[in-house]
Amino acid sequence: MSAATQENQRQPFDVVVMGEILIEVATDAPFAHGVPAQLGISGDALNVAAAAASAGANVGLLSVLPDDDLGTAIAARIRELGVSTELLKFRTGQQGVYLMHCDPQGQREFSYARTGSVGSTLGPWDVDPGVFSAAGAVVAGGIACAISASSRAAVLKAAALAKRFVFDPNFRPRLTSAEEASELLEALAPQTFLATPSFPGETSALLACQSPAEAAAKLRGLGAANVAVTCGAEGIQLAGGQLDDSQDSSWIDAIPAPSVVDQTGAGDAFVGTLTARMVLGDSLAVAARYGAAAASLVVGGKGGTGLVPTFEETSSHAQRTAEGEVPSHA
Repeated sequence: MSAATQENQRQPFDVVVMGEILIEVATDAPFAHGVPAQLGISGDALNVAAAAASAGANVGLLSVLPDDDLGTAIAARIRELGVSTELLKFRTGQQGVYLMHCDPQGQREFSYARTGSVGSTLGPWDVDPGVFSAAGAVVAGGIACAISASSRAAVLKAAALAKRFVFDPNFRPRLTSAEEASELLEALAPQTFLATPSFPGETSALLACQSPAEAAAKLRGLGAANVAVTCGAEGIQLAGGQLDDSQDSSWIDAIPAPSVVDQTGAGDAFVGTLTARMVLGDSLAVAARYGAAAASLVVGGKGGTGLVPTFEETSSHAQRTAEGEVPSHA
């Protein structure tokens, strides 16, 4: 290792992401014996980390991988995506997997094999206080909190250490109840620099809110400094102190996708890009526009990391946003 590389590793990360990495088995037809499949490496944490790195941030990823050839191959893919492997942990255990069938409209059907996975052994003992307190931002999600008690404890420790904690609720009914997810979101809100719930699913189930603006205001009232409520193909409702011109709330229109192959990872690309650009100095509104552009491009590839646009591509695509005001979604 060169002296320059060693020096770079000693620098604080712009963004640290934590969570479980999964093997992705994707098919174009419903699951059946003999159906051709494409292997990939994904999971919300990796998707977010890859997007943040592509957006220009120095990114570390805390996750647990199996201490075998499969773990080595996954780590190699992480490096290919421009994400540091310095924080990875390797332990004996079973790698988590999910099967995904994607139809021509990009809609997906999932089947998971992750119970007791090596990734779920992530714990507070894996969270280095020096690394996490020095990072520009720390990103975690509801999935990491739901896969095990130790992983949840790791997220809570990271939130307490981070100077900017970013939380994506990523509510999955198969992993946790709406009540538990709601309590977690409320507990973390006061420590959250940026919360990114989705409308209408998460805002209704976790916040009992019927509009993006209502959800953003409620999270701000609970203590979140900034909120970006993602509304699918419609756009993003923003609220917080990091907006332009001292605004408290704003709406960002969605950017149409040039091509839709698979919607996996679109929300993660938004979160990763948004976080990276805010840490690098962009306002919430500007960073959210870049996030919307990245999400719009990601759906043109298959799998969570099948297409990771460069920041030049994302920036260019962001300029194609339609002019004009969008009616309020309050």
